[in-house]
Amino acid sequence: MLLSIENLLVRYGNIQALHGITFHVEEGEIVTLIGANGAGKTTTLYSIARLQPPEAPLVIDGNISYQGETILNTPPHKVVEDLQVALVPEGRRIFGNLTVKENLELATYARPKGSDLAASYTYVFDLFPRLYERRKQRSESLSGGEQQMLSVGRALMTGCNTLLLDEPSMGLAPVLKYELFRKLKRLNDEGMTILLVEQNANLALQLAHRGYVMDTGNIVAQGSSDDLLGNPEVKKAYLGG
Repeated sequence: MLLSIENLLVRYGNIQALHGITFHVEEGEIVTLIGANGAGKTTTLYSIARLQPPEAPLVIDGNISYQGETILNTPPHKVVEDLQVALVPEGRRIFGNLTVKENLELATYARPKGSDLAASYTYVFDLFPRLYERRKQRSESLSGGEQQMLSVGRALMTGCNTLLLDEPSMGLAPVLKYELFRKLKRLNDEGMTILLVEQNANLALQLAHRGYVMDTGNIVAQGSSDDLLGNPEVKKAYLGG
């Protein structure tokens, strides 16, 4: 098992964000977490990435393990550097005053000496040709879809083998959403493990192998994507059925 979350309780300030959730991700899978705003999805990703939200420090009980080893004491930079897990945050969080190429270059700080960075640039630009066309432009001049491509590309430049994606389709036109998800499918076909947080439950379940439904800090349903797509309660609450 690649990633295992066991009875995870998380609070920050006076807010109890997670109430003892348990789930796992196998190597090579796409697993999605779906649910309404405030369900605890982003908190789950922050906990795995070992990042602290701006509101207040996370207080965690339970366990998070990666490749069988607990990571609760692992600092965020080591999650990227040693575990090769990268977060694509909600809202993209690119550096608008830097060029596309400079944003990508910043993500290589954790790469070991001797890494083939040229091959990584080639891979990212092949995956997202628009970024190559815009590589010398300041990233604040990009469209929303291009900025999201840059956010994903930046994560890939870390040399990761596991991606944590937080609401990648937010604010994108439908054609760009489908294009982005086709790229994520390609990444997975080429070996990338993906944990996807996504409010567009229909789109997420069409992409993922399995899913978990979260509600107010709890997991209330789980199963294969086909099972969840056919679940009457999930359809009524999250799929508009």
